[in-house]
Amino acid sequence: MIESTLVSVDVLALRFDPVARAVLVGVAPRAFEPFAGELALPGVLLGKGERLRDAARRAVTGKLGVPAEAISASGQLSTFDEPSRDPRGPTLSIALWATVDPTRLAGDGPVWAPVTEVPPLAFDHDRIVRDCRPILADRLWRDTGFTAGLLGREFTTAQALDATESLTGDRPYPANLGRIMERVPGLERTAQHAAALPKGGRPPSVWRWVS
Repeated sequence: MIESTLVSVDVLALRFDPVARAVLVGVAPRAFEPFAGELALPGVLLGKGERLRDAARRAVTGKLGVPAEAISASGQLSTFDEPSRDPRGPTLSIALWATVDPTRLAGDGPVWAPVTEVPPLAFDHDRIVRDCRPILADRLWRDTGFTAGLLGREFTTAQALDATESLTGDRPYPANLGRIMERVPGLERTAQHAAALPKGGRPPSVWRWVS
């Protein structure tokens, strides 16, 4: 039995969907009051002596039903200390991110919504998503753990453009993004190309993590 503190760990569980061409965030209906039945980010109260990453894993597996082996990486984002954020009383919320490998998901899971179109959420979770999105955008291409966890072992230039646009709100010029990606440690442009685009044009390059 975990002895809880008054610190909440709320997690932005993220995956990139090449079909939707967007970064998605996982939300699920709350089982208990307050806000029973309403969608929320997965969150738990931090246990005494528990590490943040362990609490984040517990939230994603327990509240979203995501298998532990599907969580590829995690990290800290920001702290939210509005006293009225929880109707049960003041709690401190530490927001974390966790990337999810979609190939390891099976069966019924959470609701996956584009990070730009998240439905109304319980507590202050709408604000958490809104305030953390620029932080996530800044991590992309700077934090190799986050970037690799989000895009997977291999991805195309087109998918890199889509993921960047999803987090930043702006679509970068391909050549500019390519130069940024070439400077990312452990990432290389392969000699391979993906299938041609439906409307024609040059097939996008394939990128791969080598370390």
